[in-house]
Amino acid sequence: MSADPALRPAGRHFRASRKGRRVLLLALLFSAVALVIGASLVFAAVRSGPLAGAAGPVPAAVPEAPVAVAPDALEDRINSVLEENDDYRIGLALADVSGDAALTFGDQEAFTAASTAKIITAAAYYHQVENGEAALDEPLGDYDAAFQLEAMVNESNNDSWLLLMDAVGYPQLTEYAASIGVAYDPEENLLTPAEMALVLKRLYAGDLLNAENTAQLLGYMQDTNNEELIPAGSQAGVEVFHKYGEFGGELHDAAVLTYRGSSFVLVVYTENPGGSREPGQADVIRELTGLVEESLFPPVQPGGQAR
Repeated sequence: MSADPALRPAGRHFRASRKGRRVLLLALLFSAVALVIGASLVFAAVRSGPLAGAAGPVPAAVPEAPVAVAPDALEDRINSVLEENDDYRIGLALADVSGDAALTFGDQEAFTAASTAKIITAAAYYHQVENGEAALDEPLGDYDAAFQLEAMVNESNNDSWLLLMDAVGYPQLTEYAASIGVAYDPEENLLTPAEMALVLKRLYAGDLLNAENTAQLLGYMQDTNNEELIPAGSQAGVEVFHKYGEFGGELHDAAVLTYRGSSFVLVVYTENPGGSREPGQADVIRELTGLVEESLFPPVQPGGQAR
């Protein structure tokens, strides 16, 4: 596991939403989840019923859509976890891939992004490839750019990161980030949780890259060299695409979570002000993952109802 470059935060203010607006946005998130899961249950019921044109009754009852935890209850649960772990600086962002701005909790000042920012570098390089300004088979170090992209994201290799940042160009990285709505200086390497959530949301939605390059980059974000954070906190059946980061007292994970047709971005940034990572930071990332998924993706029981 490679250490990230020694970059320290300089703190930028990110205005948190008012509680009423968060509750409304969470309600919209849960409504979308209920509709998607409800539709999938209807589809399953139809498929398991009589074939079209065959004799037999069409199921009269439509399975009831699962009811998620109330949005204000989720906010209370998240805030409770943050209060219980107030020895750490913690920021969380949650966004529906098909929705609007992320909901934010905890500290929304900028953190040292550590290796989570490698996704910006990867997207910027792929963007140059699509514009004819670079190539995946271009020699880069001892290997080609395609090898370095996979090593940077899947293995979190810092040598590959430096090679790719140099290939893209530091000013071009800043310009690319600005073009997707993120203020980012690679020499400072600072991001808020909401900014990282926006990057992943736009990547997964296909707004950044063509379908082939999107699929390749997301593929590198699975079965990585560290699956002990958000993936370890996820429930069975949830597909996770993520990039973790660690440096000094910082420990982060940023992921796209998909389940039964619904896709959400979850970003959890943590910092131990003491300057060194502690096991409790990983524990709180897994705990927050579990309670968010419990609310967004209620388990469906064999009878077709949400638990």
